Amino acid sequence: MNKLLSILTIGVVFMSCAKEEKVAIISTKFGDMVVEFYDDVAPMHVESFKILADEGYFDGTTFHRVIPGFVIQGGDPNSKDEDRMNDGTGGRAGKFFGIGREEDSNSWTIPAEFNDKDHVKGTLSMARSSNPNSGSSQFFICHAATPQLNNQYTVFGQVIEGLDVIDQIVYSETPKKQNPGYRGPDGDNPFEKVEMKIKLSTKSEAIKK
Repeated sequence: MNKLLSILTIGVVFMSCAKEEKVAIISTKFGDMVVEFYDDVAPMHVESFKILADEGYFDGTTFHRVIPGFVIQGGDPNSKDEDRMNDGTGGRAGKFFGIGREEDSNSWTIPAEFNDKDHVKGTLSMARSSNPNSGSSQFFICHAATPQLNNQYTVFGQVIEGLDVIDQIVYSETPKKQNPGYRGPDGDNPFEKVEMKIKLSTKSEAIKK
């Protein structure tokens, strides 16, 4: 009987571990942010982000757009090079979702999944062009509540630990902070790169750190 109970206990523990949700740990020189995902309302965006994170796609990219009271934006592979002027123009989805050319991964984007999640401080949402279905690898994290973005951009996660890291990143020195009249495309891009590394982890392991 005791042996049977032991086997049942092991089985319950295994099932519990198998079902534990995955979160993302976004590591920067200012510290880590832990992000939980909203698979229920934005499954394609979450899947794409997880695929790219597992590929190491985000590692070495930067937060190339930081605006106090608004957002910090990153995830563009172009930000890995030394050309500040092309930051914000690259990226792709993690898999083919029916948009773009299936044989050309650089053309892949994600269909919009607008939902009723509000943009509040720490919200993880998908950057895009004027085309609603143009989400790729670039994402933003809100520095403050931005209700004007609600139902216009796809919310797919929330920072649950490390909100103070957003505060540090967003106040990085940029051309526009030095000169409000600056009109270059890199106006909100920090002079000193804020690189990131993203990995997936179980929630219990991420919070324990």
